[in-house]
Amino acid sequence: MPGRIVVEQLKHNFQMGKVVVPVLHGIDLTVEPGEFTALCGASGSGKSTLLNLIGGLMKPSEGKILVDDLEIQKLTENRLCIFRRENMGFIFQSYNLMPYLTALENVELPLIFSEYPENRRREAAAEALDQVGLGDRMHHRPSELSGGQQQRVSIARALVTRPKVILADEPTGNLDSHTGSEIMELLHRINQENNSTFLIVTHDRELADSCDRSVFLRDGLIVGEGEL
Repeated sequence: MPGRIVVEQLKHNFQMGKVVVPVLHGIDLTVEPGEFTALCGASGSGKSTLLNLIGGLMKPSEGKILVDDLEIQKLTENRLCIFRRENMGFIFQSYNLMPYLTALENVELPLIFSEYPENRRREAAAEALDQVGLGDRMHHRPSELSGGQQQRVSIARALVTRPKVILADEPTGNLDSHTGSEIMELLHRINQENNSTFLIVTHDRELADSCDRSVFLRDGLIVGEGEL
């Protein structure tokens, strides 16, 4: 079943001038297909670094990252870009929308890089916006949308390629509690409808408690897990 993530003895250091700063100290983690997992911990615990490594946005110092048995840390940069585009969706705290593009055009962007024909791009982007409840706002620019609506556009963009894995870094971090709850309900619904594997970074315990499983990091190590 697609969407399985396996991390083995993952280590990562940052170079700060002449100083090497260890961030992850040997992480072992398996996320099963379709699982909705939270990565929890205080700022500086290494959770966002772990997410970025699993997403192929950085190369680890040591260890393995397997997505569907493919060791992504061994891929060339070009092959890794193609793999991410075809298999992964990303949701960020800051939305990362292009301000001069409409919601529809923002959601289309991953499909342009995948060389979809224009009519199919428009159709798929509109379907993704409908799925997140923004079918009536697709021609609005980000400045004409609320924070929650902008995050829904970001989610639609992550969904439009039908990825096996969706990685989210503090997806409700810039939202009020009510809007944040709505976004989490939306992500859970998408998880059930699409059976995508979700891995979400959060420091919000209530959000983590809504997930199938929580993995707790401290000082670059996994220190515990919890399941519903």
